Amino acid sequence: QVQLVESGGGLVQAGGSLRLSCAASGRTFSTSAMGWFRQAPGKEREFVAAISKSGGNTYYSDSVKGRFTISRDNAENTVYLQMNSLKPEDTAVYYCAADWAARSTVVVTREYEYSYWGQGTQVAVSS
Repeated sequence: QVQLVESGGGLVQAGGSLRLSCAASGRTFSTSAMGWFRQAPGKEREFVAAISKSGGNTYYSDSVKGRFTISRDNAENTVYLQMNSLKPEDTAVYYCAADWAARSTVVVTREYEYSYWGQGTQVAVSS
């Protein structure tokens, strides 16, 4: 049974940093493409960042490019999202997702392509 468990969310002031983690279990982590999405109150869930199976390729939404960094440690079965220069508009529930169907170099950006999701972790950025 696949499980994705996010952690690291919290309340931070604008300009601050947080590091989210997503620990995966139940299937070989190194064979999954991973992604981060977020959902703000009253809005649809949106893509944030994605990383390929090996970690060699990454992709970011325009709204976080240059501020957020996605990375993975396949030995620890964990994907990370380092968030710097946080803004109030980054406030949302952040979800990690896994796709085991992707080819090795592919980054997956579409929500419907992900088969497994975590429960989410809340990030709140105060102004």
